[in-house]
Amino acid sequence: QLQASGGGLVQAGGSLRLSCAASGSASDYQAVAWFRQAPGKEREGVACIRSASNGPTYADSVKGRFAISRDRAKNTMYLQINSLKAEDTAVYYCAARFNRILYSMWLDPSSYSYWGQGTLVTVSS
Repeated sequence: QLQASGGGLVQAGGSLRLSCAASGSASDYQAVAWFRQAPGKEREGVACIRSASNGPTYADSVKGRFAISRDRAKNTMYLQINSLKAEDTAVYYCAARFNRILYSMWLDPSSYSYWGQGTLVTVSS
């Protein structure tokens, strides 16, 4: 139900916008998020929009550089990535769930029921 796209090869300092198109009852998602997984590392949450929150939530490692947004009319969410660094190289996944999520749960991949297939972002230095 989720289709991620927009990844690619970019130089350090550059920008990318990732997209995640949803099908079905996407407007009913109570939480949407982006995760990433670098080679040999665990999947980590980078940004989330929760219906129970007044604004997006970001991991400390990406604050000020990443921006998550959601267009309910297009059933699409986005991740704008600026000032890319080599350590941002990873496969990026979008995720969603229909139930509300507590702030303490948003970083846990097991909190989400639906996942996109991932899109690879490679940053060259």
